[in-house]
Amino acid sequence: MCIFCMIAEGQIPSHKIYEDDVCVAFLDLSQANIGHTLVVPKKHFSNILELDNDIAGHLFTVTSKLAKAISKAFNVNDFNILNNCGEVAGQTVHHFHIHIIPRKLNDNIKIEFSSNKLTDEEFINVKNAIIEQL
Repeated sequence: MCIFCMIAEGQIPSHKIYEDDVCVAFLDLSQANIGHTLVVPKKHFSNILELDNDIAGHLFTVTSKLAKAISKAFNVNDFNILNNCGEVAGQTVHHFHIHIIPRKLNDNIKIEFSSNKLTDEEFINVKNAIIEQL
C-alpha cells in the first residue's frame, strides 16, 4: 500500500485540513511555502491518466476551495497549482495528487519551463494530433 493510501485511511498521521468521501487534503511535509497542501483521492490512482472525470472534477473543485481558504489564512493571492505525472515529470509518490503552493514575492521557489519554438505548421500538426485523440 502506498503512503498516500495509508494517510487517507488514517494509518499514518498527517495534518489533514479537509476530508470528504472522495478525497483528503493535508499539509505537505516539505512545505515549499507555508500552507503548501496536497489534495489526494482516497481511491488509489497512480496518475492523472487513470482518473475518471467525476473524481478529477471533484478534486479540482476541492483544490479551488482550499486555495481560497489558504489565500485568506495567509494573505496570499498567488499560487502554483500543479501535478507531476510520471517519474520524468518529477512524480515521486505514485498516487495522484495536486499541490497547492502559496507564492510570495521573492520566495526563491523555482518552477521553470523551457521554450520549444514551433513553426505555424508544427503548431497545426501538434493541434491535429491531439484533436484526433479526443
